[in-house]
Amino acid sequence: MIGSAFLKALFYILIYIISIYKWIIVIRALISWVSPDPYNPIVRALVAVTEPILKPFRKVISPYKTGGIDFSPLFVFLILQFFEIFLKNLYFEAIKTI
Repeated sequence: MIGSAFLKALFYILIYIISIYKWIIVIRALISWVSPDPYNPIVRALVAVTEPILKPFRKVISPYKTGGIDFSPLFVFLILQFFEIFLKNLYFEAIKTI
């Protein structure tokens, strides 16, 4: 009983973290369209939170190779969406067996 409640809470927390991070990626992508002030604390926080995930994708798919368009937020968003769906399905399968 306690184990299933802990498992349920853990899955919900992971799903919420992924969902929040997806929104942060979307906000970062939208802000990049309008030439933000790099010294703004909100912009700096968004860059600090998202850059460690986006940087490896930029190395693989450079904006210079894609006509100046940075597709790394799109790929990160899709991967996060995949993990969110995977965790939800894993959660429902785990609940059936408990």
